[in-house]
Amino acid sequence: MHLPDYSDNSIVNLMASISGALGGPDKGYTELAWLPADELVSQNIVLLLIDGLGYDFLARHPDSCLHEHQRAQISSVFPTTTASAITSFLTGVAPQQHAITGWFTWFRELGSIATVLPFVPRFGGACYTESGVQPQDLFDQSSIFAGLEASSYVLNPSFITDSAYSKATSGPANRIPHSGMDDYFAQIKAIVGKNGSQRSFTYAYWSELDARCHHSGVNSQDVEEHFQQIDAGVKDLLESLTGTDTTVIISADHGLLDTTEERIIRVNDHPHLQACLTMPLCGEPRAAYAYVRADKATRFEEYVQNELADACSLYSSEALIERGFFGQGEPHPRLHERIGDYTLVMKDNYVMVEHLSNEKPFQMIGVHGGLSDDELYVPLCVVHVR
Repeated sequence: MHLPDYSDNSIVNLMASISGALGGPDKGYTELAWLPADELVSQNIVLLLIDGLGYDFLARHPDSCLHEHQRAQISSVFPTTTASAITSFLTGVAPQQHAITGWFTWFRELGSIATVLPFVPRFGGACYTESGVQPQDLFDQSSIFAGLEASSYVLNPSFITDSAYSKATSGPANRIPHSGMDDYFAQIKAIVGKNGSQRSFTYAYWSELDARCHHSGVNSQDVEEHFQQIDAGVKDLLESLTGTDTTVIISADHGLLDTTEERIIRVNDHPHLQACLTMPLCGEPRAAYAYVRADKATRFEEYVQNELADACSLYSSEALIERGFFGQGEPHPRLHERIGDYTLVMKDNYVMVEHLSNEKPFQMIGVHGGLSDDELYVPLCVVHVR
């Protein structure tokens, strides 16, 4: 097991390089060693964020356009999940500072477990904004786009463009929806083409590869065909940008690996374990936060060590902060609340899930959130188009 390299080789450092190149504020993380700010002198900078495109996955496609332009292997953040990693891309800081710690995050100030990106209670229902709660009340790190000396654009799938989360993390950037792959690449080309003499930065998010990995598996034919479509689209985009003085960066929030039914640990089938918990597991199926009754701590530790040692490693959540799992520097004042008393980091391709009475059983094949190489490492691809 490896940890994210927040010193100079993670997605957070990549954002430090981009921000530094465009006159943005120093967020406390050094620039990416593989792509320092002084290399990013192009008129336009475009970051293609391909959700789920792991380094190991791309390594299995040596003849692809993306592999041809790959410069390095860099790390995601912990946990290796969209909620945490995308928030790092959009704020320029690690989970240590933004404290968005997984798909399910306990917000003590709301008395609620939230599904963060849709910004709704875990059990469902209306968006928190309908109750007067704004994302800025919980996501208090400024957007990476604030303070940039450039025109900024956030290109998201149309179904999330105007979500509460997207509005909060896009800051002053222009939010632009896309509908499908052809439109995705066409919108990028249009943004670069219309920008004029001012420098620009475009963050372009593609979600479908991750979704197909979850549904069909990383090594499925469906995912393979979709990757080939992405790769062809990138190749055509690069050709179409000739003469625009654009640097195109391609990376990802995390990779994935496949699990099997035999490797799914369902907490609902472990009543002795469940009895130790004060609330359902939070975080991710590959990195679960356990909130444990004070009088059951020893029993909880013994149960995990005796019954589940083959499937997961047990950590004090406080120790993970001290060891730098979540980032460097001063932690967010609410980080401790949002990672529980213990963290269960899954081994091999195990997952651990606990479903509420109104939730469907866990059915994903491709999974992420843990610290396997497949999940942690993402590619850095760089192309300077003159």
